[in-house]
Amino acid sequence: MKRINIGIIFGGKSAEHEVSLQSAKNVVAALDKEKYNPILIGIDKSGKWLGSEKAQLLIENRSPNLIQNETITSNETAILPTQEMLGAGKIDVAFPVLHGTFGEDGTVQGLLKLAGIPFVGASVLGSAVGMDKDVMKRLLRDAGLPIANFLVYTGLTGVNFEVVVNELGLPFFVKPCNLGSSVGVFKVHNKQEFETAIKGAFEYDNKIIIEENIMGREVECSVLGNENPIASLPGEVVPQHEFYSYEAKYLDENGALLKIPADLPKETIKKVRELAVETYKVLCCEGMGRVDLFVKSNGEVLVNEINTIPGFTKISMYPKLWEKSGISYTELLDKLIQLAIDRFDKEQKLKTSY
Repeated sequence: MKRINIGIIFGGKSAEHEVSLQSAKNVVAALDKEKYNPILIGIDKSGKWLGSEKAQLLIENRSPNLIQNETITSNETAILPTQEMLGAGKIDVAFPVLHGTFGEDGTVQGLLKLAGIPFVGASVLGSAVGMDKDVMKRLLRDAGLPIANFLVYTGLTGVNFEVVVNELGLPFFVKPCNLGSSVGVFKVHNKQEFETAIKGAFEYDNKIIIEENIMGREVECSVLGNENPIASLPGEVVPQHEFYSYEAKYLDENGALLKIPADLPKETIKKVRELAVETYKVLCCEGMGRVDLFVKSNGEVLVNEINTIPGFTKISMYPKLWEKSGISYTELLDKLIQLAIDRFDKEQKLKTSY
């Protein structure tokens, strides 16, 4: 049986570059090599696309905190993917393992769509919506899903500490709208922290979101599927830092405790899973997604956000939750690839002329 060529796209011009390297290594290791032939396609921090040889060097970096502003350069690098990398017959299915901007936000998805290559995960719309916390929360709110209160700013003009406190109370969170992995996220307790947080968040995006602090347990739920998505058992994140920061997620091995599955009443688990699937559908997601929620002490469940390319590192919730729900890591990758092929085949049947 001919093996399917899977283009693993990783790295990226993003603050989440290092996390992507760890995720990609785990995806490659878990693929069924009898069925799939992994082809490495790296993107360095300057945005250059790297073929197999240089991509291998990129992926071999051992730890996220060892990689800073590394750029690999040689005559083999390219600013954009070459025909040799993405040419017809070279890659059967692409698997973007990219986190953050220029990879999870619909940009790479649009490129793959134009190239006529099936790809794992949400398409252009779902990726873009899932990345932008402002648009995401407005869609969830308009669909009647329970979310925390929030404010959005596109510049320093009009950002006022007293106004924010009056609307959201203290403490609150300041975040870039288009980023993940808790990069550029600040928990604010006073005016001095507020000024630092606003400047810090605007370093990563031209639009920031300020969110109400929710006193509740942090719960995550994995979703899988296209038209008929299913939800895993939920898991709970118990941060050992003040909140689930980048350091707690990736640099400190003891930064957070993961309870899989979450110790919740049956009716709450049911509510979490239903809300996760509903969120996934409202945000036009396909393939995969991890929905993050809060469970308050009174049993109320609020949706926080969705991650359309969740982490695939050894400690990442997305594969761990499916493992606990009866789907192994290798089987999960198999299902994700098949979902990509199914969507592509369905799209190919659509008319493109009149």
